Amino acid sequence: MLKLTRRILAIIFWLGITFLFLDFTGTLHPYFGWMAKIQFLPSILAVDISTIILLIVLTLLVGRIYCSIICPLGVLQDFFAWIGKLSIFRKNKKAKFANKYSYSKPKTWLRLAVLALFIIMLLASINAGVILLAPYSSYGRMVASLLQPAYIEINNLLAVWSAANDNYMFYQVEQHNNPTILFAVAAITAIILFILAFKNGRTYCNTICPVGTVLGYLAKFSLGKIKVEDSKCIQCGLCAQNCKAACIKVEKGKPVVIDYTRCVTCGDCETVCNKKAIGLKYAPVWEKGNKTTKDTSEKNTDSDISRRSFLSITGTALATAAIKAQEKTTDGGLAEIEDKQIPERATSITPPGSLSARNLQQHCTACQLCIANCPNGVLRPSQKLETFLQPEMQYDKGYCRPECTRCTDVCPTGAIRPITKEEKTAIQIGHAVWVEKNCIPLTDGQNCGNCAKHCPTGAIQMIPADRSLKRHPEYGFWMDANGNRVNTRNMKQIPAINTEKCIGCGSCEYLCPARPFSAIYVEGHEQHREI
Repeated sequence: MLKLTRRILAIIFWLGITFLFLDFTGTLHPYFGWMAKIQFLPSILAVDISTIILLIVLTLLVGRIYCSIICPLGVLQDFFAWIGKLSIFRKNKKAKFANKYSYSKPKTWLRLAVLALFIIMLLASINAGVILLAPYSSYGRMVASLLQPAYIEINNLLAVWSAANDNYMFYQVEQHNNPTILFAVAAITAIILFILAFKNGRTYCNTICPVGTVLGYLAKFSLGKIKVEDSKCIQCGLCAQNCKAACIKVEKGKPVVIDYTRCVTCGDCETVCNKKAIGLKYAPVWEKGNKTTKDTSEKNTDSDISRRSFLSITGTALATAAIKAQEKTTDGGLAEIEDKQIPERATSITPPGSLSARNLQQHCTACQLCIANCPNGVLRPSQKLETFLQPEMQYDKGYCRPECTRCTDVCPTGAIRPITKEEKTAIQIGHAVWVEKNCIPLTDGQNCGNCAKHCPTGAIQMIPADRSLKRHPEYGFWMDANGNRVNTRNMKQIPAINTEKCIGCGSCEYLCPARPFSAIYVEGHEQHREI
């Protein structure tokens, strides 16, 4: 029963989180968005105390059930392990599934070393290392870069087919090319994960994953554990052969040993036991009897790590993490939007709601959920080392529409805080900069004014290109050097930017017809401001 229940819940969570990354319409987030926000590391970075307490209590009640049900990377490992157990991949072709696992010694020092390294990188803001070890983010990158392009392509094919049949249920979505580095990181992660899970089950989860290490040692003190009834056990070894965590040791004439720091409460051992001698039972740590994972027949120093040492590392990890913690249009039928070059910005632009570049850098795990859900194609993975794969804004394919708050709604870590549409229009994430040498009225002699027409805050006004003209201080009309009123209707006009009103949305940069570089672009702000 445990295995069946666990599988049903795991599939629900896995599909829900997967489609959060695939869904570009934002339809599913109101229903499944909470699944991303209850992930362990994102909840710590978001300082979501209620969720942190919930996950800790859940672990203290039934062990590492989080890794078997809630964590999408853990569920994916189980799927790869299931493939590896198929008889077609085993020497014994008679059985549908082959018993393939065996007990392995715990690699305690390696696990704690990786956890310590993770904490150090978190403290030092070495984001490239942090995001590579974060399990939820690793899964998000794999879905966003490996599966979403195929998902969008299928959607576009269905859109063409449905339109041909006078059905408009589907609509075409522009495919944005992800950086090669993102694809490479996701592909390498997937390959490593597949090889480890295919051959040895939960090796990645129980050796490398820092979340698995923290929850594993908390699980040593759980009230509910997988326990063996010695009176029923015949020591056949089926439980050990089917334990994908390799945490059950069976030796003739000796009590069965279970390493609870690696057990993920999957129920596989309970299912295969013919004598019903093993299963989830109430077994608090203070009870006498078969309560320890320590193998007394071996002098394994790794198993002798003191409780105090682990709790110290875990406490440090939690505390420090918490502290640090549509289709493209031309909007009016102007010139066709062609590919343009992205300008070199002195300061990168971070999404509204991120508060500052530093806040985003400290809290973001580069899961790509905001990027996958951006309907305007504005958010892109950064390729800079200090903000590796974290979102930054580019306006060559669209601009940040004032009415859109999708990224603020989906972020599970607090890197992008929730804001309303009204609040967004008053947040200044950057300011527009005019590039005189690229402006069409000066280069081609044709008036444009596209930037001013589409500025949502009215921060851009067109003024005469003739610098000798001055505006009347009281009435606002233009005058020549002699003070005579001048009719500027037929004069060449250039943009004048009020940086105090500009919010940095990028509509001017995106809709500027100048090529290959826009005549106006947005420079980011390190610290966002309210206007």
